[in-house]
Amino acid sequence: MKLKLNNPIIFFDLETTGIDVVKDRIVELSYLKVFPEGKEETKTWLVNPGIPIPPEASAVHGIYDDDIKDKPSFQQIAQTLANEFEGCDFAGFNSNKFDIPLLAEEFLRTSVDFDMKKRKFIDVMVIFMKMEQRNLAAAYRFYCNKDIENAHSAEADTRATYEVLQAQLDRYDDLKNDVDSLSMFSSHNRNVDYMGRIIYNDQDVEVINFGKYKGIPVEVVLDKDPGYYGWIMNADFPMYTKKVLTSIKLRKFNK
Repeated sequence: MKLKLNNPIIFFDLETTGIDVVKDRIVELSYLKVFPEGKEETKTWLVNPGIPIPPEASAVHGIYDDDIKDKPSFQQIAQTLANEFEGCDFAGFNSNKFDIPLLAEEFLRTSVDFDMKKRKFIDVMVIFMKMEQRNLAAAYRFYCNKDIENAHSAEADTRATYEVLQAQLDRYDDLKNDVDSLSMFSSHNRNVDYMGRIIYNDQDVEVINFGKYKGIPVEVVLDKDPGYYGWIMNADFPMYTKKVLTSIKLRKFNK
């Protein structure tokens, strides 16, 4: 089934130096840009992360230090990506938990101001887990009756993710074919930050979503425990989480 779009949508996949959103970096980014009229554009970038690629990461995606030593840094391609992504929604496989937060961190390290919070995010893995509970290779086999060739390459996984979403729309009559509905269905929470450390509750109030203050409104926590803000700012939390917390703190201060 053809995906109904009001805006272009970016299907993307990252290969990285590891799985820590705060410390790890992108080594490959591949995206498939699908336009409302059906036109498609694809692009794959190898990226110099500025840090060594651990052997265990290279063993998964097949990208080694020698492969990226002469490639551009994320800073060097950030403006080009921002231009290509402007006005687009996003989709990926496990993207809400990893790819989106890591991409946001990479942009925050650059001088390019690119705010993804205005966009919708579809996580195909969440749809799959809610419907079938498998992984990408099994999803591709189940929905498309094919095996992924060159699995764990960003381009192959990106293309497979796009085909799986189209097949999911064909299979499930109650799955609405529009980006707003798919974004809502594939979200576990209504995140305020990308990692879901701060979320909206049923009253649209920002609450802490981890640790001893889980479920407590952020403003209440900042009043009750003034040192909490400093702890977050000095700990290994994503920069975007710190940015969101600072925004809430300043908003409260200015009331």
